[in-house]
Amino acid sequence: MPSGIRRIVLDVLKPHTPRLTDLALMISQDERVSGLNISLKEVDQNTESITITLEGDDLKFDTIKEILEQAGAVIHSIDQVVAGRRFVEEVTLQPENS
Repeated sequence: MPSGIRRIVLDVLKPHTPRLTDLALMISQDERVSGLNISLKEVDQNTESITITLEGDDLKFDTIKEILEQAGAVIHSIDQVVAGRRFVEEVTLQPENS
């Protein structure tokens, strides 16, 4: 039964090279990664701000961080982590009207 970290969402800053397609292939070489999504948020003259969502069984943050660092990328923040035997989606509560 799956356990450990099953989803991780990262806010990442990377140079223009490698391309997003190449970075996705680099990360997907990790046997623990069953799928990933990279979304481009912002581009400036030298860098790209991206969000990487990874899913798998027992993802290892240090391994993912090492792959990103080899690509010249820096993790700004860990924006979401899902762990355990099942996914629990975030619940957004509506504020009460006064």
